[in-house]
Amino acid sequence: MRNSAAAPLSADANFTIALGVVAFLLRAGVGLWLAREPVWDGHYYHFGAERIAQGLGYSEDVFVGGLSVWKPWVHYPVGYSAFLAIFYRIFGSGLEVAPLANALVGACTVVLTFRIACTLLSPVRARIAGALVALHPGLIAYTAAVMTEGLASCLLLTAAWFLIRTRNSHTGAILYGCALGLGTLVRPTSLLALPLLAFIDFKGWKAVIVRLLIATAACLLVVSPWTIRNCVRMDGCALVSTNGGWNLAIGALTDTGRFRTLRGSDGCPNVTGQVQQDRCWAEVGLRTIAKDPARWLGLIPDKLRQTFNHESFIVEYVHEADPKRWDEALRSRARAWLTGLHWLLLWVSAFSIVSLRPFAAWWRSSNNPVRTGARVAQGALFLLILVGGIGALMSDFHPFWPFAVAPALLAYVRLPGAPDLGPVARYLFGLTLSTALVHAVFFGDDRYHLVITPVLCILAARAFFIPTPGQSEVGFEAARNS
Repeated sequence: MRNSAAAPLSADANFTIALGVVAFLLRAGVGLWLAREPVWDGHYYHFGAERIAQGLGYSEDVFVGGLSVWKPWVHYPVGYSAFLAIFYRIFGSGLEVAPLANALVGACTVVLTFRIACTLLSPVRARIAGALVALHPGLIAYTAAVMTEGLASCLLLTAAWFLIRTRNSHTGAILYGCALGLGTLVRPTSLLALPLLAFIDFKGWKAVIVRLLIATAACLLVVSPWTIRNCVRMDGCALVSTNGGWNLAIGALTDTGRFRTLRGSDGCPNVTGQVQQDRCWAEVGLRTIAKDPARWLGLIPDKLRQTFNHESFIVEYVHEADPKRWDEALRSRARAWLTGLHWLLLWVSAFSIVSLRPFAAWWRSSNNPVRTGARVAQGALFLLILVGGIGALMSDFHPFWPFAVAPALLAYVRLPGAPDLGPVARYLFGLTLSTALVHAVFFGDDRYHLVITPVLCILAARAFFIPTPGQSEVGFEAARNS
């Protein structure tokens, strides 16, 4: 019998493994170092996971007439608590378990980012994108937070990866829908990614509609058991959770664009069931918007500013969990450092929509009016982003949030000389736009942009790309067959 040696791993495979290991170790180390008792929403996700792990379902015990009574929950989405419950069931619910589970999710997110980047960027730039996510301080620190954003981001990227690898097939649509179904159980706004299938899976509108229906059916099939549970157990039906109306009311009543506490005096003083409460708050939100729609629309810039303009949630989260450790001076430095790096990432990622191809050989055919128009349009866009970033740095208010929203909109506008971004980039910009849309309607907080931070890293790695003659700006995957 002839011995056969195993084929050596490719350079990309070796890099993928190394990247995943480094990302996990960084996140595990920092997550364990920062781990404390979960606070804010993290307290409820942790408690819900403990109850599920104990076989008690997503529930709590309340006292009625002096007796402890089992009461089901549905206010928060169940997905993240159910995910943690798997680890709590095996390892217990010690404070170190959730950060380690988050570290595993974070490492998967890094690997997915790199593999998706390989379909869009050159090998070197794809590795830069993967390294940016692996070493991103905000993502690493967020490992300590018992919050949903990390898992939601990972599932959105998983859905994208399924679609990219199995494009133009019913199998791809099914996998895409199933991944988004899981993502919806973690973060219901993941449903907004369903139409983005058209950007990658486009072979005529009829085929797109068919596959979109398949993906939607798969998504709802994953979600439906939980919806049925809610209809049976609760005081009414709820698709996933009952914080949608709550969040709409907050977004309508807020003065700052961010979260504010709702009180009975705001419009729902007498409610009992969770579904009834959510519907009441939805009515309050809609009435408030209808009463003064101009005020609600005027809050959109503030909401987007709260979402994209800084990165400080994790600092305040760990401060709330351990106030003595995080004094004001340390908090201020940490917030400034994380926010400054986030500004830089936003600014550089905005250059991904600029094509430098018209300038690659500017000395040739300089009198060609088509090339001249492309140079003018792309040069003006480049200068606008450059000067806008400098102005944002110098401003007292540091308005960097437009660098998240405006490039995503301009990516779908065919300016003269604009790069053919290709389906993958259009999908990624669609994720950015869906995030902006959600928080323009509801309310903003900087933790929400962490869901698309890996997307920003991919786009930043694409910035300042100058293709050589004959080289495509769309992607490299077909040529590399990796």
